[in-house]
Amino acid sequence: MGSRSKARARAQASQNASQRSSAPQPGAGGAAGQQGQPPRTVLALAVIQAIEAAGILLAAILAGFDTGAGKSYQLASGIAITAIGIGTAVALGLVARGIRNGRRWARTPALLTQLFTGIIGIYLLQAPRYDWGVPAALLAVAGLAMLFAPASLAALTPGRPDEPDPR
Repeated sequence: MGSRSKARARAQASQNASQRSSAPQPGAGGAAGQQGQPPRTVLALAVIQAIEAAGILLAAILAGFDTGAGKSYQLASGIAITAIGIGTAVALGLVARGIRNGRRWARTPALLTQLFTGIIGIYLLQAPRYDWGVPAALLAVAGLAMLFAPASLAALTPGRPDEPDPR
């Protein structure tokens, strides 16, 4: 067999494999079932992540206003906190978009965001800053529930078997 024949055979095998992997898997779509439509739990997680990003952006804007009003301990630290907050809000927005699109890489940042939000929520409740602490804690709990829902795990973990091995 010549090298061209081998190349054609490899190309054909690759094409067949890609067609099989893009074919809809029965039961893999969860409750959604439509092509390209993520499960509701994934959409809810993306919304929760976006709300958290908006909250960070709001806090950064408030820090910027306080810095401009001279309420910051040092001008440079107030500017740095504002810039870090805006950068974090943008990053969390990208994670929300990744979750919405079913990207596997977005699971870990989403998990860490929920854990961090929960810790900050508890800290704020102990302060007592209930106006910020209660929403933060509720968002963290809801985000963790949506992240570990079976439909979300199936959608955000490609190649994961639906049934455990009976061994």
